[in-house]
Amino acid sequence: MFFAHSVPERGKESWQPLRDHLIAVGALARSRGSKFGAANAAWLAGLLHDLGKYSPAFQRRLDGVEGKVDHSTAGAQEIVRLATTRDDQIIAKILAHAIAGHHSGLPDTIGDGGSLNERLKRDVGEFDSTWQNEIAPDGGGLMPVGVDWRDRDALAYRLAFFGRMVFSCLVDADFRDTERFYCAAEKRTVDRDWQHLPQIVDELIARFDRHMSEKCACARDSAINRLRSEILAHVRARAAEGPGLFTLTVPTGGGKTLASLAFALAHAKMYGLERIVYAIPFTSVIDQTAEIFQDVLGPGVVLEHHSSIDEERFQAREARDKLRLAMEDWAAPVVVTTNVQLFESLYANRPSRCRRLHNLAKSVIVLDEAQTIPLHVLRPCLAAIDELARNYGASVVLCTATQPAVGAPSFPRGLPLDSRRELAPDPARLHQSLRRVRLMHLGEKSDDDLVKALREAHQGLVIVNSRKHALELHRKAKDAGLDGVIHLSTRQYAAHRRRILGDVRVRLEEGAPCRLIATSLIEAGVDVDFPRVWRAEAGLDQIAQAAGRCNREGSRAIEDSVVGVFRASSHRSPREIEQLSGDLGRIVHKHADLLSPDALRDYFGEVYWRKGEALDRERVMKSFLVSPTDLSFDYRKVAEGDPAGGRKPFRLVESGLVPVIIPREEAAVTALSALRGGLPPATAARKLQAYIVQVPPRARASLLANGHVRLEDGFGDQFAVLVTESLYRDSVGLVWEDADYLQVEDTII
Repeated sequence: MFFAHSVPERGKESWQPLRDHLIAVGALARSRGSKFGAANAAWLAGLLHDLGKYSPAFQRRLDGVEGKVDHSTAGAQEIVRLATTRDDQIIAKILAHAIAGHHSGLPDTIGDGGSLNERLKRDVGEFDSTWQNEIAPDGGGLMPVGVDWRDRDALAYRLAFFGRMVFSCLVDADFRDTERFYCAAEKRTVDRDWQHLPQIVDELIARFDRHMSEKCACARDSAINRLRSEILAHVRARAAEGPGLFTLTVPTGGGKTLASLAFALAHAKMYGLERIVYAIPFTSVIDQTAEIFQDVLGPGVVLEHHSSIDEERFQAREARDKLRLAMEDWAAPVVVTTNVQLFESLYANRPSRCRRLHNLAKSVIVLDEAQTIPLHVLRPCLAAIDELARNYGASVVLCTATQPAVGAPSFPRGLPLDSRRELAPDPARLHQSLRRVRLMHLGEKSDDDLVKALREAHQGLVIVNSRKHALELHRKAKDAGLDGVIHLSTRQYAAHRRRILGDVRVRLEEGAPCRLIATSLIEAGVDVDFPRVWRAEAGLDQIAQAAGRCNREGSRAIEDSVVGVFRASSHRSPREIEQLSGDLGRIVHKHADLLSPDALRDYFGEVYWRKGEALDRERVMKSFLVSPTDLSFDYRKVAEGDPAGGRKPFRLVESGLVPVIIPREEAAVTALSALRGGLPPATAARKLQAYIVQVPPRARASLLANGHVRLEDGFGDQFAVLVTESLYRDSVGLVWEDADYLQVEDTII
């Protein structure tokens, strides 16, 4: 008998027969692929993925003989041989990528010894023919059903995307069956099963209704609250629209977060969709949104997934039984994640990142603040959105106060947006009804000017373009003796920022002095209401978001609610911000109301025209080619980069920053202690994500060299922990610049 997995120090009667594993993985992959017409293709990929384990060499390895055995290439070679028709041969070549890469990652088609074409030529050695009777694979009927192949210009991309989705089905099925076997063998249980959304959606809608009823009973009657209720009712009523692309354009403060959740629940019920994925642009507010959804929907429903620590670093450490990879497969009914996790997973090649992709099929995907997709990856991100909506049964909602102008044909090869698929009731009217501020251009302002302006304002918000500027301005305001001066930036870890924002809201509500100096993170869906706001020059969308923090509840006169846009004399803006300010300058004279939908559309047109080819800087859309005789997909180069070809990896955020853990709170200290005691590092990483500050690499290197930060033993550079307590201040967070002047003895641990 041939075996797939062994159990150390136990007899072969407890090992997993290879036939059982292949058939189980095939069945699991088929059930996943059936959601997008790929049942046959996914079944065959699962059936053949470990074909090389029929080799005597692999069986000897299970018996304890040392040596590496390539067990993935044989199945890739066989699936190509099995296909006979032209269409099946194309799909078989795509499936061969998935089989060859189900451990190491999707390979490029062409390249060195690791490429698919080179592996298809590789001598895989002797392996037993028993497999032909045990699994009896059939290479016919592989072409997926229901995929639109008519657009020849998009054909290569669609085939490559299909390859990713089948790869996801395969690796998730492989992980699941392997996990099931080892759990049974070791008499362990792992609770990984979530309730299915279609089975509980009625109860979730009832919970939503109860929450809104309680919320409305407590809210005061006002014009803005009546408008929010109108928006919510209108958006919910549109849930009967067929699956596909939607826009939801609601000015900041109009209640679009809860309105979009209401739509997603009702739409999922109407069309039997399997989950809701809510993608947020900034890690700084993901926990806030997840908390809102948990309050509304109850426990055990919402999965919050993001991490500032690179969980993939631990793959080798945790790969023995695949139980501890701990990369979520997004099987929860409601997933709250980041744009980084969503889009970087869609262009990843590693199994741990790709295993969740099949769960995007037949889902409602809400892209909150859709305009924040970084410009250098805009085209590939739009292509992925279009593909999910067009061929994988997903409904995608572009949810924003400042809708980007990404619709075709005005945006070449943009999204096929239809004004009739706008969920909000007349965005132009909403803009007028929700106008609460007036913009004022203030010209150049020094920090002293800003401190003077804050002195004259009992409550006010200043937003600047860098952490350095925020820190220096905060120090000046404190030195000037202003009351209620508060600093907010990513120098503070997320759990600390939540408490700061809680204090800010209390001060605003009670009329206490509150002078908040912040970076742009305050614009990312943070619910605060200041009478005055000052915003350093930036793009129009950022200015519009800043305006959403002023007179948010509409309780003050518009004339008294001023958003002053200034040019900082002492701090030059980052280059990209300067360019966006220039784009705004080219349209400013055309619009009396710069916050109107027409002005924003005009502004985004300027931005996209200027960027041109740089909207796909790493040439992702040119990385997948199909010829009459073959195909060439650069899966690895897109995901990992190609220095020789001058290509960087596909990354949404290129901060170049690295994490430092701040163990000031019991939860962080407990997670670190558990890590040292054997807690899987990826699990520890998630527990620690709310206690991390991202710093420049040179700064962390200096902190390490001088003993202010230490690395947890055995985990490489992934768990860097602050040791010197006085470097982290309650008022401003981590001030790494002061490290040279501190004594190492002043420690937390």
